[in-house]
Amino acid sequence: MITDIDALLYKAEAEYLQQQDLAKFKSQMFSLEQRLKIYELLRENEIEIFQPIANQLLITFPDEDQQKIERALKHWLSVLRYCGMAMLSNNQTYLQHRILEWLPVQIQAHQMESLEHTLFSFLQKRLRKTLSPEQFSLLQPFLEQAKTTLLD
Repeated sequence: MITDIDALLYKAEAEYLQQQDLAKFKSQMFSLEQRLKIYELLRENEIEIFQPIANQLLITFPDEDQQKIERALKHWLSVLRYCGMAMLSNNQTYLQHRILEWLPVQIQAHQMESLEHTLFSFLQKRLRKTLSPEQFSLLQPFLEQAKTTLLD
């Protein structure tokens, strides 16, 4: 998205944009505005999103080491933050380079696959309650990318 906007801006330096380019620019700006609202919503509601998940994990895994649960929560806090940035810029490569290249090794090394799967499931449910269906659909591809890379 950002590169599309940049390309249009560079083109506009040389000449006025044609109608189809203007329409594309408006569409990109509208999409960026929507993505920015989602990003702000995630940022402002991070505690409200993750506290119920933390509570559910403690109930679901009563015998699990609390440090392991905290580590999993930190993983997915980071993942959601990076998903938000990747969604904002519409750049899946950003997500891959920032977190998905090193985090799978951490999850496997600490044998947290089951805990992380459950946490992801709780996170998806929580995000569906927090975001509208349209908002969730913009974030979903990045969450799926994270899930596929980290848990499959």
